[in-house]
Amino acid sequence: MHVRAATGNSRFPFLGCWSIGKISPGAKRMIHKETFWMACDSTEQLRAEFGPFQTRAEAEREARKLGFGYLLRYEHVIGENEDIQEVRCIFIELAQNQPRPKQGRKLHTRCATCGESAVHSRSWQAEVWADIHEFEHTRHRVRLFEHTRAHGLKEIAGWRDACA
Repeated sequence: MHVRAATGNSRFPFLGCWSIGKISPGAKRMIHKETFWMACDSTEQLRAEFGPFQTRAEAEREARKLGFGYLLRYEHVIGENEDIQEVRCIFIELAQNQPRPKQGRKLHTRCATCGESAVHSRSWQAEVWADIHEFEHTRHRVRLFEHTRAHGLKEIAGWRDACA
C-alpha cells in the first residue's frame, strides 16, 4: 500500500514536499498530530504571539483581551520516534464586527532624577503629581508614560510643553 500526502502549497513546491512511503499490511504506524493555538497581532514574520493554548476558544478569548486580530494554529506531525516530522502554521483572522473590550489606560509618572513614580487614571492627576514633585525637589525632571494593554508602555514626549 502506498501513501501520498501533500504538505505545503502546490504553487510553491519549495515550501513543502510530497512524501511517498510503503506501509506493509501488518505494520502499525505511530505517527500522530499535535495541535496548539496562539494569539497573535499580525501575520508578519516579526509578530507578537501569546500562548500556547489547548483550545481555539481559549486563544480567541485572550486575543480579544489583548486586542490581537489573529489566531495561529500550529500543527506538529510527530513521527514514530517522537520527533517532529512537519510543522504547519495556519492563520485565522478574527471577525472585526465584534466590539473589542474597552482599553484600560493608565498614566505613569516617573522622576528621571530620583526614580520616584506613581500611577494615575486621569491626566490632570499626573500633571499635579509632577508639579508637586518638581516643586519639592528642585532640578528634578518628571517623565510621563501611557500604558495600554494593546500598545504597552510608551513615553509621551514633550508632554510638559503641551500642558503649558
